[in-house]
Amino acid sequence: MLKIFVVIVVLLAGALAAAVIFGGPRSPQPMASINEPFKSVDFSDLPPLLRYKAEDAADLAYRRYVPSGGRARGSVVLIHGSSASSNSMHVLAKAFAGAGYEAYALDVRGHGASGVKGTIDYIGQIEDDLVSFVHAVSVSKPATLAGFSSGGGFVLRFAGGHHQDEFENYLLLSPFLSPDAPNFRPGSGGWVHVGISRIVGLTVLNRLGVRVFNNLPVTSFALSEDAKTFLTPTYSFALAANFQPQPDYEANIRAVHHPVAVVAGTSDEVFMTDKLEGIIRKQGQSWPVTLVPGIGHIPLTLDPGAVSASVKAVDAMSKHEV
Repeated sequence: MLKIFVVIVVLLAGALAAAVIFGGPRSPQPMASINEPFKSVDFSDLPPLLRYKAEDAADLAYRRYVPSGGRARGSVVLIHGSSASSNSMHVLAKAFAGAGYEAYALDVRGHGASGVKGTIDYIGQIEDDLVSFVHAVSVSKPATLAGFSSGGGFVLRFAGGHHQDEFENYLLLSPFLSPDAPNFRPGSGGWVHVGISRIVGLTVLNRLGVRVFNNLPVTSFALSEDAKTFLTPTYSFALAANFQPQPDYEANIRAVHHPVAVVAGTSDEVFMTDKLEGIIRKQGQSWPVTLVPGIGHIPLTLDPGAVSASVKAVDAMSKHEV
């Protein structure tokens, strides 16, 4: 019996090692609907990168957009989507600033000019970075945290966590929820390839307290070769696990106690946005859900009508706070 037990343990250990070593992601074919829209954006008035100190003394990057009229009626902190950076929030940030809000666009650690691209030190570090940002910058109140796509999933994570009182309001823009959620499309519509075997192996190791391999890549994004030079082509296990909702996304939704608004497009090719309201209502939340007709995933942050819908959603929450 002992020999059988030893053989089983050796086989399981071998399978686990093989999953971790060989189970990484493949590079998907570039997805034109994600890569192309930003080519028409005018970045000539992009604000310069500023820096704040994180808990570990790292200098992390963000951009500040001055509110029109000088005096801010509140603030909006914008979290970009997967593989992106603060640049991708430029159009949206300008719209909020034009509406009188102090707007901030962050380079989330592992992206842009913040930290090492594609990885973070530990799961939970992005929340710690955001708290450091809020305390370092002293954002105007009422403050709204807004996130797009995977950034929207992270905003939901934060909104349902123990730091949720750092912001008065939350805005979710076509948020990623979970591969198990009804709105999920396989591979996020072709945007991402996931190394499932490696994720399973690393999840097992993490439950055993082994986190030394959490910097291994587990997701790869459908970027063009040119885009890979300035965006983030892969995520490590730690970054992928942190830049999304809590593992139980339904409990995450129930745990939110502040106002939340959801905005998405009816023609989103990455997620099935028509499922969003049902998911939210099932968890007992009455958050308003706005679906902008004919709008795809990236155009949600670029199209004037879609951008206006986001500004109106924050206006409504901010008036409630006042």
